[in-house]
Amino acid sequence: MISMIVTDIEGTTSSISFVHEVLFPYASAHLESFVLHNQNSPDVRTQLDEAARIAGLALSDTDTIIKQLLQWIADDKKITPLKAIQGMIWQQGYKNGDFKGHIYEDAYLALRHWESSGIKLHVYSSGSVTAQKLLFGHTDFGNLNTLFSDNFDTLIGGKKETSSYRKIIEQLKVAAHNILFLSDTVEELDAAKEAGMQTYWLVRAGDLPTKPHHRIAQSFSDIALD
Repeated sequence: MISMIVTDIEGTTSSISFVHEVLFPYASAHLESFVLHNQNSPDVRTQLDEAARIAGLALSDTDTIIKQLLQWIADDKKITPLKAIQGMIWQQGYKNGDFKGHIYEDAYLALRHWESSGIKLHVYSSGSVTAQKLLFGHTDFGNLNTLFSDNFDTLIGGKKETSSYRKIIEQLKVAAHNILFLSDTVEELDAAKEAGMQTYWLVRAGDLPTKPHHRIAQSFSDIALD
């Protein structure tokens, strides 16, 4: 019996186009000015230093660090300090009302129903926990953060690594087969299944796979918890 659900965001609860056509371009357009104005802030400085360490750059070379961050955005890299800085930039955008977090209506309705039925909901995304809470906190359906008990990001590990899901299972303190993982990415689903979780593959567009290794749903309304 499913007692907990862990959901991905991009392509699952939210459209891929929102991330790639709204959030990423916004971060790219504002990154340089944000870093230059906030580089002495302890939170920002910590992320810049970590980005420099990963890229093998001098800690004092802010201009080159900025260029590296922008290149990582262009390459869609899942690098933790980049995600943290993006989250800070998006916080300003949400606060200013420049955009709202996109959530599919079927996802909203199902999540609300599951939570009210006593199922614990959790998020696992490559976006930072800050970015996750910003997206769910500023939607057309209001603040949805109250639906979720926990948020996980790449600090727990990569989303295609089985060890990451084992760590989540350990933290949630429930048998793996009682946890359902939702994602649009088969490699993530494979890793979660190997860790013992149940899975559903969200295929919102395109042809359905002919021999899927996971149950398939075209929307959250297709997901059967039994």
